[in-house]
Amino acid sequence: MNLVLSMQISASGLNAQRTVLRVIAENMANVQTTRTEAGGPYLRKKAILSPTPVSSPFADLLHARLLPEGLGVQVADIFEDPHGLKSVFDPSHPDADETGQVLLPNVNLMEEMVALLSASRVYEANVAAFNAAKTMALRALEIGSK
Repeated sequence: MNLVLSMQISASGLNAQRTVLRVIAENMANVQTTRTEAGGPYLRKKAILSPTPVSSPFADLLHARLLPEGLGVQVADIFEDPHGLKSVFDPSHPDADETGQVLLPNVNLMEEMVALLSASRVYEANVAAFNAAKTMALRALEIGSK
């Protein structure tokens, strides 16, 4: 069993989940933002994760046969979802159009909270897996010293 490889896989999961958590926090912070630099309401962002490609040609061939899903995870893209914007009648709002309608962001706070909890649990699981591999590596080093 390659303990360094398992720690690298856990580390890639930690990095990816850190990005997911950052995107979720940005969504939650902009739940009421009706005007951005682009000129419209804030659009909900979503991080897309994909398997990490293997680095060498031999490893590509070997892992394609043994582990077709790849080793680790990476953030493939962060995209803005333009669908689901809400329109509310509020003629006193500074961003209201001539009919009194205000476009609100497509961020649902409850969905973001559920995504936040899920991402934090995945992060915690990666920390636990990394610590388990680290402990096994240290125990293996102790065996050789006795």
